[in-house]
Order: sequence, then structure tokens, then C-alpha cells
Amino acid sequence: MNIRHLILLAVIAFFGTGSVKADVPYKNDPKYIELHDAMLHAFNDADSISFYPAVKRLEDYLLEQNDLHAYYTQRCNEIVFLMNQQKIFEAYTLGRKLSTELREKSIDKEMYMAYNILGHINRYCGNKAAARRIFRKVIDMMEEAGYYENMPPIYMNLVNVEIEDNPEEAMRLLDQALEIAKKYAPERMFDIETRKYLTYFTNGDIKKFQEGYEAYRKGVAEGKSSVHGRSMEVYYLASLGKTDEAIALAKEELGDEGGDAIADILQRAGRWEEAYKALKEATNAKDSVNNVVLINSMRSISDQLRLEEMEKQTARNQLIGMSIGLLLLGLLVAALSYIILNRRKHLKELKVAYDHALESDRMKTAFIQNVSHEVRTPLNIISGFSQIIAMPELTSNSEERQHMAQMMQKNCHQITSLIDEMLELSFSESTEDAVKEDTVEVNDMLRDLLQENQPLVSAGTNLDFQTTINDDFSLTTNQIMLRRAIGTLIDNAIKNTKDGTITLKASVLGNQLLIAVEDTGSGIPDDEAEHIFERFVKLDAFKEGLGLGLPLCRTLINRLGGNVLLDRTFKGPGSRFVITLPISDDNQDD
Repeated sequence: MNIRHLILLAVIAFFGTGSVKADVPYKNDPKYIELHDAMLHAFNDADSISFYPAVKRLEDYLLEQNDLHAYYTQRCNEIVFLMNQQKIFEAYTLGRKLSTELREKSIDKEMYMAYNILGHINRYCGNKAAARRIFRKVIDMMEEAGYYENMPPIYMNLVNVEIEDNPEEAMRLLDQALEIAKKYAPERMFDIETRKYLTYFTNGDIKKFQEGYEAYRKGVAEGKSSVHGRSMEVYYLASLGKTDEAIALAKEELGDEGGDAIADILQRAGRWEEAYKALKEATNAKDSVNNVVLINSMRSISDQLRLEEMEKQTARNQLIGMSIGLLLLGLLVAALSYIILNRRKHLKELKVAYDHALESDRMKTAFIQNVSHEVRTPLNIISGFSQIIAMPELTSNSEERQHMAQMMQKNCHQITSLIDEMLELSFSESTEDAVKEDTVEVNDMLRDLLQENQPLVSAGTNLDFQTTINDDFSLTTNQIMLRRAIGTLIDNAIKNTKDGTITLKASVLGNQLLIAVEDTGSGIPDDEAEHIFERFVKLDAFKEGLGLGLPLCRTLINRLGGNVLLDRTFKGPGSRFVITLPISDDNQDD
């Protein structure tokens, strides 16, 4: 089952759905109950036309009651509703606004809400490790603040992270969420139980799922409502073997996530070719702008289908030919056995290709959203400052204008570096040999790099250059690639150093040229020394960039015949990266 859309619906159902402490004076107020129920039903039905006015009226009511905790909970409902509609950038923007507001107003007890949103975005972008870590931190923060009644939704968030990779842990978390809800928030139990029934289906335990469905129907008869209700009905039909009826209901009731449900139902029914077609239609509907990437990712499945069709035609031809020689019964049996085994083999291959397509879809989505975030943020900053500079009455002196110009220059550099990293990493990995015909005056090149990066450092940071080689020392190499690699290390040091010193060093050891970049920034743990050279790895999710700088640096230096490493012997504070390049005999003579 493609759980992603189901997970987002579960988030909506559980996170902040209005559980009210026993000592809240308005909990029995008919107006509150009416406002809350209107929001909840629009929430569960994914009705954006009704939801936004309903949640706004509920927020105004909660502000009148001076209940900031409940008010900010509904603010988070707005963000998660956007995520359910796959409007991730808009959700991220509202999340940052919420985080800033909580910080400015010093409402520390409610900061867990901002962390929770960050966890959802990380999970949606495919960073399960970060999402898992953030959600556990949220639980600790809520426990410290005494918000036990709102802890079950966070356990459910962990369930959504674990469900595919660790089903046993997911079931344990579901049971834990039920225990807490039973004690502190009984009104949440029906949604949690319904989610558990769906998990039985996900894990292949159809009998328990059907038993859960009966319990769900009993709850509905008692007037209870669950965001998972439509999914329960669809998968119940599928559990009875009524595949076509389940597909029809999914198309009618599940909206955007119906395509994924249809593909999953067809997969479980063993109808792989139809499952592939349903997956392709759902993907095109979700991602019409970027569907070329997904189509390329699924090309291997198309090849497998064409191969299977060719083999079917061959099998038909064989059967026609063997029908002429009915007396050759043994040969006919052998041929039929071959066909059956061959079909089984290719069905297995098709399933593997299908799973690869799903994984490619997830990776592509995460990549596009990361790039979108890293490009849009500096563009917004540049746009905002350019509007201010264009209106002289809004800036009082030239120093402010100069500061704005510097910020615009810095963010332009950030966008340029991001695009250059992606293009250069792709080009470097597709080219085997580097042309090394440039004569580089090493000290002059390093001084130029420091001068170029001087405007980008923070006010409390100094750039320093130390060398033990002569100014006339030269190296035959590829100047563009070497400058880019060293510039990447300097840029990395600038991002991680707010106060202190960044030092660029050059020396010769034997037949090796050593170029080191030291900083007094946050530093890197020893166990991450190699992990940071992998693509898209960022030790701090709040730092700008895609995590491509260090992989690009190592790729460039390797192609020049050298290497780049994190110096684990460096005592800090901060970190030290060292580039080593071989020196030819001609260079040594210089």
C-alpha cells in the first residue's frame, strides 16, 4: 500500500482535533461544540471550501476564551490541511510564520507545535530519520509541558514513519497511543482504533482487518466519525475479493489519494499490469509539471511489459504449432511447463520494477521539494529587499541600503552556488578524465578566493591565510576545478561559522600539496566524517543548501588525482578539511 496519502489524512484526524481538558470552562458551551464539529467534519472530508471559514471562526472563539494552547493547535491544523493537499511550500511558509510568532512572543510551551510541523515536512520529503528524531523530541517537550491529552497524535506520527520499515514497532506505538488516549483523551480512541484496523490490512492480516471493520461500523452507528472511514470502506471491499467494486468506490470517495489506493488494491489482487497503469495515472495527476522525471523512472517497467507481451505472443505461436502434433504429448507438457515458469519469473520482475518506480517517485518528490525550498527562500529575500530599495522613503540612510545590497548579493550567491553544485556534480560524474593543462600560482589563487568570499562572511568572522610555500610555487592542474573545490570548502566554513576565524592554509609534505580550510564553527562528530561526503546529507536541517557541496568537492579533487578528508585529529573548536594533491617533478623543481 502507498501509505503517504493515508498518513497525511491520519495527521489531520489526530493532530489537534480539539481535545479539551476537563478544567476548561467552555468545554460544554454549545457554541464551542458547534464550531468544533463544523471544523472537524470539514477536516475529515477534506472540504477546503468549508474548512478555512470553520477553522477561522473556531480560532476567533478560542482567542476570546484566552486559550492560546487550543488556538495555536488550530493554527497547526491549517498547516497540516495544506500538507494534505500537497501544498508543501505553502505549509512550510505558514510553519515558519508560526515558529517566528511563538519565538517572538516567548510562548516556549507551545514550541513543540513548530517542531511537529517540521517533522511532518521531513517525513513527506522522505527524510524518515530526521522525522523520527523530531517526533520523539516533540513527545519529550509535550510530556515536560504536561500536554498528555495531545500526545497520542504524535505517537501516530511515529506510526506513520515506522509503518513501512518496521510494522511491529508501528503496532507497538499504536497500542501505546491507545493507552494514553484511554486515560487522557477518550474522544481520540475511535480514530486510533480505525487506524489500527487499516494497519492490519497493510500488514496482510485480513481476518483482523475484517473484525476491525465490524467494530468500526458499530462505532459509526453510534454517531462516531473517523477520517479513515472512506478508506475502511474501500479496503473492506478489497478484503472480500471485490476488487472492481473497491476500485470504483476509491475513484468516487478517495479523491487525490484514490489513485494510490487503486494501485495497491490491484497489486494485492495480483493484477500487476493494471496496477502499473493505475500507478502511472495517479502519478501523472499528482505531478503533471514534473511527470517527465517519473516517466523516465518507470521506463524499465514499460520495457518489462513489452517483453512480457512478446513472450505471450511466442507462447501462443508455440501452442498453435504444438496443436498440429497432438501425438507429441510429452513435448507439449514440457512447453507448457516452461511457459508457466517463465510467466512467474516475469511477474516477480514486474513486481520489483513496480516497487522501484514507487521508490523513484518518493526520491524525486523529496528532491524537487528540497530544491524548491532552497531556491524560493533566497528569491523571496532578494525580492523583498529590492522592493524596499526601490522606495527611498523606507530606508533612512546609505548603511541600511548597503546592508540590503549585501544580503541580496549573498542570496544571489546562494542560488548560483546551488545550481552550480547540481550541474557540476552531474557533469563531473559523467566525465572520466580531467584536462590538467593550467599552470596555477597557488598562493595567488588562494588569496583571490579569500578576497572573493570576504563579502559573504558574518560580521564576527575573520578570514586568515597562512602559507609555507613560496609565492612562485606553481602547480599544473585544472584551475577551474581546483578553484571550485576550494571555494566549496570555504563556503561550507562560512555557513557554519558565525563568530571566530576561518583560516586557509597551504603547505608541502613530500610530494604532496596540502590545502587546509579550518574554522571555529559548530564542528562535525567523528562518526559523521565520511557520511557528510554523501549526497543530500545535512547534519543540521535548518542550514541552507542541499548537501551537495562536499560530495562535489571530493568528486572534483578525485578527478584531479587527489583526495579531500575531514581531519579527525583536529582538536577544534570547529573543523578542518584537508585537500591533498600530487606534485609532479617539474613542480618540485620550481
